[in-house]
Amino acid sequence: MENTIKKTSSDLDYLGLSNLTGAHWNLTPEQLVEETILRKQGILSDSGALCINTGEFTGRSPKDRFIVKDAITADTVDWGNINMPFDAEKFDSLHNKICHYLEGKDVFVRDAYACADDTHRLNLRLVSEYPWSNQFANNMFLRLTKEELATFKPEWHILCAPGFMADAKIDGTRQHNFAIINFTRKTIIIGGTGYTGEIKKGIFSVLNYVLPKTKGVMAMHCSANVGKNNDTAIFFGLSGTGKTTLSADPKRFLIGDDEHGWSDNGVFNFEGGCYAKCIDLTEEKEPDIYHAIKHGAILENITFLDGTRKPDFSSSEITQNTRVSYPIYHIGNALPVSKGDHPTNIFFLTCDAFGVLPPISKLTPGQAMYHFISGYTAKVAGTEAGVEEPQETFSACFGAPFLPLHPTFYAEMLGKKMQEHNVNVWLVNTGWTGGSYGIGTRMKLSYTRSMITAALNGEIDDVEYKEHNIFGLMIPQSCPDVPGEVLNPKYTWADHKAYDRKANLLASSFNKNFEQFADKASEEILAAAPKVVSIA
Repeated sequence: MENTIKKTSSDLDYLGLSNLTGAHWNLTPEQLVEETILRKQGILSDSGALCINTGEFTGRSPKDRFIVKDAITADTVDWGNINMPFDAEKFDSLHNKICHYLEGKDVFVRDAYACADDTHRLNLRLVSEYPWSNQFANNMFLRLTKEELATFKPEWHILCAPGFMADAKIDGTRQHNFAIINFTRKTIIIGGTGYTGEIKKGIFSVLNYVLPKTKGVMAMHCSANVGKNNDTAIFFGLSGTGKTTLSADPKRFLIGDDEHGWSDNGVFNFEGGCYAKCIDLTEEKEPDIYHAIKHGAILENITFLDGTRKPDFSSSEITQNTRVSYPIYHIGNALPVSKGDHPTNIFFLTCDAFGVLPPISKLTPGQAMYHFISGYTAKVAGTEAGVEEPQETFSACFGAPFLPLHPTFYAEMLGKKMQEHNVNVWLVNTGWTGGSYGIGTRMKLSYTRSMITAALNGEIDDVEYKEHNIFGLMIPQSCPDVPGEVLNPKYTWADHKAYDRKANLLASSFNKNFEQFADKASEEILAAAPKVVSIA
């Protein structure tokens, strides 16, 4: 049933939205699926998931994401290629144009909130042109009860109109699509793109500014789970490193898989759902995600096996970035409260395609901050057009596109919290061993799981450690259920000098990347940089 608190299109007048044909407030997933199908914007898969096509854009467009530069943001945002400034008057003009564009149309309104910790709760209202954009928000944000809806007051607004195209020469955008955040008006406007990830990442960017800057809460692009003894673990990692896979441990409870805060009370999920990649998804590799794809879930940009409604997850015909969104309760071991205590262990996941980094190593606070700021992984052939050889990738704090503040701000906050709560920090390489991509082999998932389990259980706290000669990382010399020779990457290579040469090259890449942060980094962080060594 539709929300029983009856509202009409006139209740949106305060946003400048007038002369609407109608406004559908807080429809159920069933109603939104029906609206999507009636408008010929989607169809159902064999499992009951709604399948939609996001159109021209099948991923975020980082070069078209802006922040309004005004009295609030001018001296606080880390301006540059990621946080690009936008004129406040141009924002107002674009906002008005979107409102005018929506005249004579139906809109879909979703009241929801972000942050499972009520102390830091952010109420938001989405007004969307399409019903499936609205259902995405219902999946991804935290859902209100009937009683909460009765007294709900939004703090932030999102106006999403994929069919509205900007005129770059007049409107100040780069091209016809845009996603713009205005911290003074507490409004996000999205136009020219149907990619739903812009909605959730817009709010994530807001929280990455508001929580650390004004509330002292660490905002993190990470997954999190908790064990039966209430021990919380956090997993940072870029796409392809195993963040979702490794946090979905059947012996532990999932707090969330993508965005979290770390406050004085512990860790809490920002979201009420999951947004997972589907490319090459199988029941065997990802049973939790596979079984979450049912009624209420939304599949984006997938194709079907011939003559069926069964998704072909191996196909990248439309995009490599096929996605599914679903409410977190589709995961059987999800923690209903979406909160946990202060973490005991933090894992930085990297897929090192050069075969250099150890499969697991323990970090000092300075190293933790250094590797957090670096946010390293590697792309391999087939993951992106034009990538034929391994390419190093650095994304500050494992989430650079969503960080309005300088990366060292977040790193210093992480370092302080690590020391306050005596947290172990581990660097875990889920990438290659025995050589680089094309020569070596991918680290066995069973070994990685065993190493993480051992770290969580304290089984490698008191074993012998040796220091990596270039990166300075402390490598455990034994681990339950993992062969000893696997733990030391150099000795998995047939040619040890070739290993050192490759390690030197990667160390040089780390150092070059870090030059952009060096002027604001502490001596402790700078001292954690890898050292290029001479090779006899």
